[in-house]
Amino acid sequence: MSVTTVHLMRHGEVFNPDKILYGRIPGYHLSELGHQMARRVAEHLVAGGADITVVTASPLQRAQETATPAAAAFGVELGTDERLIEAGNHFEGKSFGVGDGSLRHPEHWPYLINPFRPSWGEPYKEQVERMHAAVHTAREQAEGHEALLVSHQLPVWMARRGFEGKRLWHDPRNRQCSLASVTSFRFDGDALVGLHYTEPAADLLPGASQVSGA
Repeated sequence: MSVTTVHLMRHGEVFNPDKILYGRIPGYHLSELGHQMARRVAEHLVAGGADITVVTASPLQRAQETATPAAAAFGVELGTDERLIEAGNHFEGKSFGVGDGSLRHPEHWPYLINPFRPSWGEPYKEQVERMHAAVHTAREQAEGHEALLVSHQLPVWMARRGFEGKRLWHDPRNRQCSLASVTSFRFDGDALVGLHYTEPAADLLPGASQVSGA
């Protein structure tokens, strides 16, 4: 059987001065820091000797921009897969909060009644199904080598929990999926045999200097 690794990467920091939940809204691009994060991950993969033959991203601009440096570094064409798109969310385009945000308006409250599905957006199960399908397509395309897929926080986290056989409902504060992080799935044939998480741009994350004391 061929050993293949599929890396699921979250996009870099997005320019979002209005602090809204941008979701699937087109036109949201990386900030300057986000571009730096994307380059950092590409450099990290090259320095680590990654054998990447496939680079594919969500159709959203921030994911496409994040994937571009890696595609260039490995000399492969950047592909697009709709299945890697951000999760659908009722609160898209709105500020989400209790004060001046959407939660102060009663018309939004019915969307919060079921956190297990969840009631405010695309069901977790559907996210797992499409993300796993995208991962296995990339595994087949890169058989015996490595693939890099750039997606978004929640779909990446759902894909991981699905592969680990864990319940899909979770506390969002506990997601291990920082900006520009890479969750790597190692397959022997079509069987998952390993999972590894890295943060190549950890020192670039907002607040990193305060955390490290530097």
